[in-house]
Amino acid sequence: MAYQESLSALADPTRRQIFEAIADAPRPVGELAQSMPVSRPAVSQHLKVLSDAGLVMCRVDGARRIYAVRPEGLAQLRMWLDRHWANVMDRFAEEINGKEGLDD
Repeated sequence: MAYQESLSALADPTRRQIFEAIADAPRPVGELAQSMPVSRPAVSQHLKVLSDAGLVMCRVDGARRIYAVRPEGLAQLRMWLDRHWANVMDRFAEEINGKEGLDD
């Protein structure tokens, strides 16, 4: 999935909270809903958005669905951030090196 979908999915504070909860440990919807400020159906809807963005996966365990973070789900977003971070750091190094040359 493209990094835009990940950014869009994680832009919502409740979805971010859900994502962070399952990043700590895989959890069923019911357990997630107990610790969220929204209803169980709303948690399910948020999980669908996260799943469609490729950020979470689901496995069936009897009658329960257990949600977990897809490790590769953040890869596109991380590559995008790393590229921009590298550019920022390169410009910072150029700025520092340019100022050091002026002091000599």
